[in-house]
Amino acid sequence: MKSGFVAVAGRPNVGKSTLVNALAGGKVAIVSDKPQTTRRRIFGIANGEDYQLVLADLPGFQRPLDPLTEHMQRTVDASFEDVEAVLLVLSARERIGAGDRFVARRVFELGVPVVIVLNKVDRLKGGHIATQMEAAAKLGDFHALHPVSAKTGDGIEELRQELVALLPEGPLYFPQEQRTDLPVEVQIAELVREQALRLTKDELPHAITVEVQELGEKVIEADVLVETESQKQIVVGKGGSMVREIGRRARPEIEAVVGHPIYLELRVKVKPRWRRDEATLQRLGL
Repeated sequence: MKSGFVAVAGRPNVGKSTLVNALAGGKVAIVSDKPQTTRRRIFGIANGEDYQLVLADLPGFQRPLDPLTEHMQRTVDASFEDVEAVLLVLSARERIGAGDRFVARRVFELGVPVVIVLNKVDRLKGGHIATQMEAAAKLGDFHALHPVSAKTGDGIEELRQELVALLPEGPLYFPQEQRTDLPVEVQIAELVREQALRLTKDELPHAITVEVQELGEKVIEADVLVETESQKQIVVGKGGSMVREIGRRARPEIEAVVGHPIYLELRVKVKPRWRRDEATLQRLGL
């Protein structure tokens, strides 16, 4: 049995969570087109007959702006301990620049194999992909370089096999039917937040979080927290239309997690400056 941990690193918004979901064979982490969607370390577990590959989906590298982003960056730093390899994710659609080089310097210092992934290659011309691969190859002494599309699945199986080959002999760290280490309450909160991110305006995402208050057999109650009254009005929507739509979209995915139909009740609450409140961050597990 081969098993071990691989950290997934990269700038915000290069598709790390979509990649982890693809490698794990199902949804583990929420995804959106907003940077800093991932706030905590999430283990995505890819199980095979003779292996268990545990992928640590991390927040994107960033300069901390407040206690929330400080916590996120500490999570990134701590997650590089005791890993067999690092997956360095780049976007094929963006110029490989200073931010990517900063992350690369950090991961190449670790002394473990680094597998570079050039993500989002779907619908790109071969010449452009080749140019991006050439630029990616200059980032450091990498173990392997894979162009993939986490969205379409192109190149994912080859990448998974590459990572499994790097794993040592080891135990099962999680039951084989398990795909993530997140508690059910956190999975539910994240699924609600995912839909809130998709439906609300660009200035809102970083101010939104979700906390499950009641996890019953038939009813799940959750609070959507924002920082200002004007943000609350946006999330509630005219006549409650926005928060109802958030709930309508989140409910099927939540039902897939809990395994049966539920009634989802969402309340939008204002908690000023929650991102700067250490007690709130600790309660939310951030």
